[in-house]
Amino acid sequence: MKKVLIIGAGPAGLTAAYELMDKSKDYEVVVFEETDCFGGISRTVNYKGNRMDMGGHRFFSKVPEVNEWWEKMLPTQGAMPFDDIALGRTSTVADGGPDPEKDDRVMLRRNRLSRIFFNNKFFDYPVSLKFDTIKNMGLGTTIVVGFSYLKSVFHKREEKSLEDFYINRFGKKLYSMFFENYTENLWGRHPSEISPEWGAQRVKGLSIKAILKDIFGKIFNKKNRVVETSLIEEFAYPKLGPGQLWELTAADFEAMGGTIIKNAKVVKLIKDENNQLTGIVYEKDGETITVEGDYVISSMPVKDLVLGMNDVPAECVEIAEGLPYRDYMTVGVLVPNLQLKNETKIKTLGNIVPDNWVYVHDRSVKMGRFQIYNNWSPYMVKDIENNVWVGLEYFCNEGDEMWSMTDDEFAKFAIKEMATMGLIKSEDEVLDSHVERVKKAYPAYFDTYENMDTLREYLDSIPNLFCVGRNGQHRYNNIDHSMCTSFECVKNILSGETSKDNIWNVNTEKEYHEEK
Repeated sequence: MKKVLIIGAGPAGLTAAYELMDKSKDYEVVVFEETDCFGGISRTVNYKGNRMDMGGHRFFSKVPEVNEWWEKMLPTQGAMPFDDIALGRTSTVADGGPDPEKDDRVMLRRNRLSRIFFNNKFFDYPVSLKFDTIKNMGLGTTIVVGFSYLKSVFHKREEKSLEDFYINRFGKKLYSMFFENYTENLWGRHPSEISPEWGAQRVKGLSIKAILKDIFGKIFNKKNRVVETSLIEEFAYPKLGPGQLWELTAADFEAMGGTIIKNAKVVKLIKDENNQLTGIVYEKDGETITVEGDYVISSMPVKDLVLGMNDVPAECVEIAEGLPYRDYMTVGVLVPNLQLKNETKIKTLGNIVPDNWVYVHDRSVKMGRFQIYNNWSPYMVKDIENNVWVGLEYFCNEGDEMWSMTDDEFAKFAIKEMATMGLIKSEDEVLDSHVERVKKAYPAYFDTYENMDTLREYLDSIPNLFCVGRNGQHRYNNIDHSMCTSFECVKNILSGETSKDNIWNVNTEKEYHEEK
C-alpha cells in the first residue's frame, strides 16, 4: 500500500485527504497539521460561544464539482434560520434540506452585502452607479470620477503594476478614493510596486463596464448573466462558520481510516539522489519524528517548503527566501449595539447595519476591514438578540510593531480605533474581546514573486511532490480554487499522470473565470 503524506489541514490539504480516501482503498493517508484546529485561515474560532470567521468566507463557486462537494458535506437549508424567521425575511431553501433550528450539519443561504466605509459614509462594494453613491460623493466628485473613467477607456496604461490595472478599469479618481490606500494598507506596499496579477486574480472581470453590464442585465431581466464573484447577491455559509466544514471533513476522513496528527510542525522534507522525496520530519511535543512516504502533498507556504528541503539549487533558495507574505490579526469585540445607522431596506435583528464585512478606507486608522458576525449566521453569536459580535481586521508583518503588541495592548488599540470611526460611542461599551493572529495569511505578489515560474519548474521536477492550495502555490486562491487544486492533484496520483500543469492552471485562465 502506497503512503501519502499531506502537509496542512486547511481546505486544500483536507480536500486532498478526503478525496484520496473516498476514491481509492490503495493508499494510507496521513495529514500533518501544525496547529490544534482545522481549516487554516478558513477556521472558526469559538470564544465563549461567540464564533469568529478568520478573514470572512463566502461560499460561492462556478465549479459544479465544488458545489456538489459542499452539498454532500453540508446540505442546503430546507427551512429558514433564526433571524430570517424572526424578521420575516426569505432566503433560498432546498426541498428536504435540514432545518437550521434543529440540525447543525447545514449550509445556510445568506444575503451578500459588503460596503466601503469612506468619509464616514457607506459606499457599495463594488462601487455602484446609483443615487446614493452620487449623493455621498457629491456632484462635483461624481463628474470628476466620470471624466477620469472616460479617460481610462480611451487611454489605456500598459499594465506593469496593480496601480495600472485598477486605473484601467476604474479611472484614476475612483482608484485614488477606493483602491490606493486600502491596497497599501493590505499589503504594506503601494499598488505601483505590486504585480497586476493579483488584481487579475482577485478582481477578475470586475470593472465599471462589468458593473454597467450587471445593472442593465437586471433591468432587462437578461437570462444567463455572467456574474462576477464580487457581484453575487446570495451565498452559502456553514451554520457554525467556515471551520465547521473542515472539522466535518476531518472527522469523515478519520472515519474512513485516515490519520491526522495535530500540533505537528513539518520542518524538513527528505530528498534522495534521484530527486524523489522519501519522507518528512516533524516536531511535536519537543520530539523530532521522521515519517517515510511515497507521495507528499504540500499546502504549507512555498518558502518553508523549499527551505526545508535538502540539495535545493542556490537560485531557488534565493527566490524562496524572498517570497513575501502578509500576516493578519483580528479582534473579536462584543458590544450591546453599533452606532452605525441602518439606512438600507434590509431588516436585521436590532436594526444593525446588514453588512457581512466592511472595507475601511479611512486614512486616520489602520483598520483594514471589520466583520459583523451576526450577519454571517445568527448561530455565530451566543446572544444574538442582545449583542453584536464584530471582528476588527488588521494586516501586518510578523514581528512588526502591531504584531509585537500583547493581546491586551492590541485589543485596546483596535477598540480605540472603533470609537474613533464612530462604530461605538465609547470604549466603555465593550463587553468582551478576543485576539487572534494568522501567520502567512496572504501570499503577496512582489519581491521575488516575479521569479515564481523558476521555482515552480524546480518543484515540478520532483516527481512525487504536489503543491496545492493558497500557500502551497503562493497564489491568492479562494476556497473553491484551493479545493480544485486538490481535486486535480488526486486525479494525477490515481492516474499516474506526471505533468502537474493541470494543478497549477486552476484559477489562471480567463475562460475559467468568465465562461463557466
